[in-house]
Amino acid sequence: MTSTPEELDLTTRLARDLIRFDTSNYGEGRSNGETEAAEYLTAHLERLGLRVETFEAAPRRTSILTRVEGRNRDKPALVVHGHTDVVPAIAEDWSVDPFEGVVKDGMLWGRGAVDMKNMDAMIVSALDRILSSGRQPERDLVVAFFADEENGGVFGSHPMVTRHPEFFAGATEAISEVGGYSVDLDGKRAYLVQTGEKALIWMKLVARGTAGHGSQINHDNAVTRLARAVADIGSREWPVHLTATTRQLLDRVAEILGKDAQTLSPDEIALATGTASRFITATLRTTTNPTGLTAGYKHNVIPDRAEAMLDVRVLPGHEDAVLAEIREIVGEDIEIVISHQDIGLETTFDGELVETMISTLQHFDPGAEVLPYLLSGGTDNKALSLLGIRGFGFAPLQLPASLDFPAMFHGVDERVPLEALGFGTDVLTELLLRY
Repeated sequence: MTSTPEELDLTTRLARDLIRFDTSNYGEGRSNGETEAAEYLTAHLERLGLRVETFEAAPRRTSILTRVEGRNRDKPALVVHGHTDVVPAIAEDWSVDPFEGVVKDGMLWGRGAVDMKNMDAMIVSALDRILSSGRQPERDLVVAFFADEENGGVFGSHPMVTRHPEFFAGATEAISEVGGYSVDLDGKRAYLVQTGEKALIWMKLVARGTAGHGSQINHDNAVTRLARAVADIGSREWPVHLTATTRQLLDRVAEILGKDAQTLSPDEIALATGTASRFITATLRTTTNPTGLTAGYKHNVIPDRAEAMLDVRVLPGHEDAVLAEIREIVGEDIEIVISHQDIGLETTFDGELVETMISTLQHFDPGAEVLPYLLSGGTDNKALSLLGIRGFGFAPLQLPASLDFPAMFHGVDERVPLEALGFGTDVLTELLLRY
């Protein structure tokens, strides 16, 4: 059943409207731009009496920021941030228009429904609840909506942090995406709060050879050389290495499931988390995934150049060793060009903010477990860490056990339950009032 606009709450309306701005980011500077989405959010923030700063690192790559005064200005400020760009969607693969913001079957469908226009909407809706009722957050909030997160923040968070660090003055912690969502552990609901993320290395493998006619024997074929390297990298089984976060998570998961962590492998424990394992297993090791191939222009012409894209995600502190091994695997005949590289992060699961996240989730879902986890992807917390800001993933959602939530990220038919948006707005509002 499709809901009419009058039946939708503010969070759902905001998220739906944001989805309708096609902010597709194709990477390497190619993007539809985030300007219209940023202007839409600016209008809502200004209606709440807030002064909004606009920042463009390139034409139409618009980031915005505002500061919300808290009750206790002696406390360090909290950064609450989202991004407005999305990865592209091939409409033919979807059952709905990915940029229509369809509401049906109790869910909001569209590109960005979980990554991360849902959280953008929850942030604005929580501020609306607080400020419209004449209240204030407990401490100052630096609220930012960045461009270009899906390209590593090259035209968003990174230049904003380096050129305007004064925007974030007094802030020591931050919350953003891909954390605070629920998972089902054999009938027991638990929430995963993101306390770290893997390092990011986007690279190209470039093979060169001798061009020639496609009908001739060619032992210096760039495509063959590249294909061999891509296969070797893509099939590499990287060893398990547990960080402090993943060890803490797996030990607690095993305890909840009544399993002996000493007799099971980390992968076995991770797989026992069901759909959440899609995220968790990738945090136990480095991953090197080929994501694109470019070579040739005609069937009967052997090209002299072939390229492949690799998405390499490395555990914090392992960057140099992994790069050295990749160079050894692909061999001297393959050139490695790093397109973008960013740091890994890991913080501890303690402190007043963590305690408030736990107590707030348990206030709205009594008896639930709250656990730390390492994110296999990355967020704009990487850029903020350059200012010494401690980042967490906390976009709270209470999800049905049947929903394969990790599959929604960059997937086909991305969607989020409307009830989860309501839950998340309640939790986020309470957190900002209490912390």
